[in-house]
Amino acid sequence: MTNDSLFQDLPDQMAPVSIMQAGVDPVWTEHKAKLIARYLRYFVFITKHGCYVDGFAGPKNRELPDSWAAELVVNSEPRFLKQFFLCDQDAEQVRALQSLVSGQPVSPKRHFQVLHGDFNATVDEVLNSGVIGEKTATFCLLDQFSCECHWETVRKLARHKGDNANKIEQFYFLATGWLGRALSGFKSDNPMPDNWWGSSDWLKLKGLGGDLIAIKMAERFRDELGYRFVRPWPIYKREKGKGRVMFHMIHASDHPEAHKLMKRAYKHVLDVPESEEQLKLELADHLST
Repeated sequence: MTNDSLFQDLPDQMAPVSIMQAGVDPVWTEHKAKLIARYLRYFVFITKHGCYVDGFAGPKNRELPDSWAAELVVNSEPRFLKQFFLCDQDAEQVRALQSLVSGQPVSPKRHFQVLHGDFNATVDEVLNSGVIGEKTATFCLLDQFSCECHWETVRKLARHKGDNANKIEQFYFLATGWLGRALSGFKSDNPMPDNWWGSSDWLKLKGLGGDLIAIKMAERFRDELGYRFVRPWPIYKREKGKGRVMFHMIHASDHPEAHKLMKRAYKHVLDVPESEEQLKLELADHLST
C-alpha cells in the first residue's frame, strides 16, 4: 500500500505526518518542551489570559537544560497565563513543582495549584474547581511516558465545556518510538492498555508503524471527541544530525488559528523569542480575529 492511498481520505489537518513540510526542520525530543512553551506564548499573546493544566508536570530530565515544560511555561513572558494546575503522582516531582511555584514573583497575581496524585483521578479536582469556564482559554499538556493517561481522562477534558464553547485544547504526547514494544509486552490481565485506549481495541494497533498509530489516535480526537482541528506533529530523536520519530504530539483544538500558530512555533522553536513589539506586528492578523 502506498502513502498516497493511506492518506487520500484524510482532511487537510490530518496530512501525512512522516513527510516534513519544506523549509521546516525537525523538532528534537530535547526541544519538545520549548515547542509547547513557544506555542502558548503565541496563543496567550492573542487571548491575554489563560489556564494551563499539566497532567504529568514534573521534570522529565533534570540534566537537560530547558527540557521542563512546566518551568518554561510558568516563566514565559509576558505572563498572561493566570491559572495553573500542575499535577504529578511522584513525590519528588511534586517537590520540584512546589519549588518552582514558590520561586515565582508576587506580581502579576497568578494562581498555582500543585496536585499530588494520579492525573486520571486529580483531573476531576481540576475540572470541578470552578476555574475553567466556557470562555476560559485552557490548555492541557499530557506528556505521558507511554500509556499512563486514560482515554476517559482525555474524554473528560474534551467534554468539560458546553457544546457552544471551544473545548480545552490538548497537547497529547504519543510515544510512537517505543509504543509498539510497550504494547507487545502487556499481559492479557493488565488493565493499563485498556484504560489507555479506552477498550481492548488497542490490540489492533500491534504491528502498525508509528505514523499510522498517530493518525489513528488523531482520528479519535477528531471523530470521537469532536475537535475541529487535529494534527500529529512528529518529534525526532537526534542521531548524528538525523533521527527517527520518538513521539507524535497530537495537537487538538477548536480554534481556527491554532494550527497556524503551532506551525509557526514548530518552525521557530529554537529561534530567539520575538519581542512583544515584534509579535504585535507579526500576529496582527490573528489579533484581529
